[in-house]
Amino acid sequence: MREGSYFTYIVASRSHTLYVGMTGDLHKRVLEHKNGAYEGFSSRYNCNRLVWFESFDDPRKAIDREKQLKGWRRGKKIALIEKANPTSQDLSSEWYDLDPSLERKYLAGAEE
Repeated sequence: MREGSYFTYIVASRSHTLYVGMTGDLHKRVLEHKNGAYEGFSSRYNCNRLVWFESFDDPRKAIDREKQLKGWRRGKKIALIEKANPTSQDLSSEWYDLDPSLERKYLAGAEE
């Protein structure tokens, strides 16, 4: 992922509760979901598995896509996920092998 990329994404819980979001740093944001860094819907329902994402060069397009997906019914979101990721595997499962102290620094925005 390069500088200037923006992402609309869906994270899911093991029980298939879905959360739609938008970010400029997908790696960091998914790690925040995995660590429950913020109180709210995704941490309450343990939505921490990245099951779908799209990238955009323009943040407004990513925001527009996020709003569009949030307006969709659950079945339509699931169909979108299944088209790109039929087994709903965690697309970020191999992204992180940091020790916990490095994860905290990364989440805090510190350089490694």
